[in-house]
Amino acid sequence: MSQIISIQGISKTYKSGFQALKNIDLDIEKGEIFALLGPNGAGKTTLISIICGIVTPSSGTVTVGGHDIITDYRATRAMIGLVPQELTAEMFETVWATVSHSRGLFGKWPNPSHIEKVLKDLALWDKKDSKLMTLSGGMKRRVLIAKALSHEPQVLFLDEPTAGVDVELRNEMWELVKHLRDSGVTIILTTHYIQEAEDMADRIGVINKGELVLVEDKCELMHKLGRKQLTLELHDPIETIPVSLEQHQLIIAKDGNELIYTYDSQGERTGITHLLTDLAEAGIRFKDLDTSQSSLEEIFVDLVRRDQ
Repeated sequence: MSQIISIQGISKTYKSGFQALKNIDLDIEKGEIFALLGPNGAGKTTLISIICGIVTPSSGTVTVGGHDIITDYRATRAMIGLVPQELTAEMFETVWATVSHSRGLFGKWPNPSHIEKVLKDLALWDKKDSKLMTLSGGMKRRVLIAKALSHEPQVLFLDEPTAGVDVELRNEMWELVKHLRDSGVTIILTTHYIQEAEDMADRIGVINKGELVLVEDKCELMHKLGRKQLTLELHDPIETIPVSLEQHQLIIAKDGNELIYTYDSQGERTGITHLLTDLAEAGIRFKDLDTSQSSLEEIFVDLVRRDQ
């Protein structure tokens, strides 16, 4: 894949002296779903706003499709669709008028068939003549997505798109996102629902305190940083860890009925064989065992904690 967005040395310091971004370097590949994760105030929205031309960087450059976002603003903005966090729209306009007007703002000729398709894809067609003020919060968020897609962008930014949205709508939206990706649209999303990033993204970026902590292929990230746990269901409960087993750093769970052993799946040795031998010598018997790997959410929390 070729890159569609190139970010080099982007920093942003506001007049108050607050530095929101610190020397960000990042390339986004054409046709991928890239998830940008980070706690509140980490710099996610500032970075997106800079790429979209809403906020001016203090230093650095950004190109979209080879066009500089500052010197060739019109070309880059026409390539981008943005679904913001905030519900901002003209409340007295109809859905059809709002989405059609948004297309015109980008200098695109009217295309009723495209607007119709977008509204149908987002289950808004039966609301096309309704004023925005009459819609539910979830429906209004769908309208924001329709506006962002009205001018057929090559890059779509979704800034917390499912915040406050019910599960059914969230699933519908992600089906649409997959369809857009399959059609060649590049998707960049921020989300508090890390499960969404785990399910949807091709690559993950973690930002904290204005710095890009990590960028990694999702599967590779979970393979490299995901810890594995071995859970042993005991025959008889125990209250304390025997001294002979302290080196394994076991955790007692389920009122003494389980032992949890955490190990590095990337290490040359997991230590499981040694553990099982020591358990037998200590007279601790188990009925069953199970392994599990840490989720993306656990990896994310660990990364942010390390960066404190």
